[in-house]
Amino acid sequence: MPKPSGFLYERHAHASVTITHHGRPAGTLRGSRAEKFVAEVTSGDAQLVMARWTGAYKHGNERAARNHPRNQRGGR
Repeated sequence: MPKPSGFLYERHAHASVTITHHGRPAGTLRGSRAEKFVAEVTSGDAQLVMARWTGAYKHGNERAARNHPRNQRGGR
């Protein structure tokens, strides 16, 4: 599984955080959620934390699901 990249976050004065992915907005956190996010992102792998918080985190099973017979085109 490739390591997540391209995430940035910006803290705002009014206790919110905006997360972007390759320059596009990926999420905004406010209040206590923003505080938890900042604490987690500064203590761990920032790219992985931001991917997880925005829901852009791949679980590693996408290839297996794509190749499953029920997901093949053309019927059974």
